Amino acid sequence: MHIISPGFDVIGLALSMYLEISVTTKPTDTTTTSSSNPLNCTITYSGVGSDSIDLNPANNLITRTALYVLRCHSQRTFPPSTHVHINNPIPLGRGLGSSGAAVVGGVMLGNICGNLSLPKSRLLDFALMVERHPDNVAAALYGGFVGTYLNELNPEDMARKEVPLAEVLPQPAGGEDTGLMPPVPPNDIGHFRRFDWSGELKAVAIIPDFEVSTAKAREVLPQSYSRKDMIFNLQRLALLTTVLSDSPPDPDLIYSAMQDKIHQPYRAGLIPGLTEILQSVTPKSHAGLCGICLSGAGPTILALATANFEKIAETIIARFKQEGIACDWRILEPAEDGTTVTEVPDS
Repeated sequence: MHIISPGFDVIGLALSMYLEISVTTKPTDTTTTSSSNPLNCTITYSGVGSDSIDLNPANNLITRTALYVLRCHSQRTFPPSTHVHINNPIPLGRGLGSSGAAVVGGVMLGNICGNLSLPKSRLLDFALMVERHPDNVAAALYGGFVGTYLNELNPEDMARKEVPLAEVLPQPAGGEDTGLMPPVPPNDIGHFRRFDWSGELKAVAIIPDFEVSTAKAREVLPQSYSRKDMIFNLQRLALLTTVLSDSPPDPDLIYSAMQDKIHQPYRAGLIPGLTEILQSVTPKSHAGLCGICLSGAGPTILALATANFEKIAETIIARFKQEGIACDWRILEPAEDGTTVTEVPDS
C-alpha cells in the first residue's frame, strides 16, 4: 500500500506485493493450553526481515491483532494447536505498507480462527482500531486506488492497553492483556471510495537499503501548516483522483498534480538525495514518466510511468548510489482484489 502525494493520510494504492498467511488448526484437539504455549499458537516466518521478526504470538503484530479480534468476541486464545506461517515479501520500514498489510492480515486471521464470518466492512473497523491510517488498511483490505477518511474515536478507548496499536509494536508490545474485554470498535469508523485507475499506468518502486520508521517520519512533520501550503495540496489532490484514471494518461498534468508541500519537504532530511530526485526526474527528462513521489513515509520512491521503466529506475538508483545507498527496484501493478481467503482441504 502506498500513499500518493499530495494525498497524505487520505488516498492509498494497493500494489502487487502480497503478504501471505497460512493457518492450520486442529479444532477436535482437546489439548488444554500450557504454560509454554498459553495462546495455543505457534508462528513460523519466511521472507524479508526474518532475523528481526518476533515469533511470540503475544507480540507479533499479526497474531496480536488477531487476538484483539478474538477477545472482542469472548475468545481469549487461538483454537487448539493453531499454527500460523507468515510469508512476507514486503520490505519493512520502507514506506511500502508492511504494517498495514500485517494489521489487515491479523484481523482476517482472527475472523477465520474465531469462525466469526465478519464482513469486510466490519473488519475495516477492527483494523482501524489498530492502524490509524485508513489509506493503508482500506487499500490492503479492498484493493485498488482508494480515498478515505476516519471518524474520531473515544480517547478513553484508544488508551486501553488491549488495543495493539501498530505504531508501538513490538517495542513495547502495546497489547497487554488485562483479562478484560477490549474496547469493541464502533461501526463504520472509516469510510472509503475506490477511484478508477488508468490501465496504462504502472508503478516503479525504487527501494533503498535502509529503513525509516513511521514514528521518526512523523516526528519531523510540523504541528500546523500555512493556509497557502494546505491550499496547494488540496488543489492538486482534487485533480489527482481523476487524472490517474485518464486514458491515455497526461504526464504533465499527473506530474503537477503529484506535487506536495505537506510531508515530502520535511522528510527530505531523512532520505539523502530525495529533493533532487523529485525535482530532476520529470516527464521532460524521462519519456514515459507521469509522476513521482515518496511512497508512504519513505524511503521508497514511487514513479508512475507508462514506459521506460528500467531507465527511470536506473537514474534514481544512480542518485542514491552517490550517497552510498544501494537499492532494489520492482515494477508493480494495482492489486484490485484486496485481501482474499482460500480454503485448502486436508490432504
